[in-house]
Amino acid sequence: MDMMAFLGVGIVGMTLAVLLKQYKPEYAPIVSLGTGVVVLLGVASGLAPVFEELESLLNSAGLPMEYGAVLTKSLGICFLTQLAGDACRDAGQSAIASKVEMAGKVGVLTVSLPLFQRLLSMVTSLVGG
Repeated sequence: MDMMAFLGVGIVGMTLAVLLKQYKPEYAPIVSLGTGVVVLLGVASGLAPVFEELESLLNSAGLPMEYGAVLTKSLGICFLTQLAGDACRDAGQSAIASKVEMAGKVGVLTVSLPLFQRLLSMVTSLVGG
């Protein structure tokens, strides 16, 4: 999907959600969430060249692919958390949205924990401990 398609899907989804909010408010969050999922899937399908370039950069720097995997998983968690939090806010549930965002932060921390452990062991070996 190109940028114009994303904009079109977003505007159509927003228009439908606003119209449905007036007549059938229970369907507006579903349209909003569906629009977000469609845009997210479209963005995800165009990320293959980005991941190939990331792999190339990691290989040229001599770094293990583990770093790229952590970055990719963290970005996925961030995107999905943002989508879920926004959907909760659209439905008027800001308290649930904040909890979802907290869960996303914990998820990123959990995914990156092995990287922190490896970094700490490198620092310890350099210091001589």
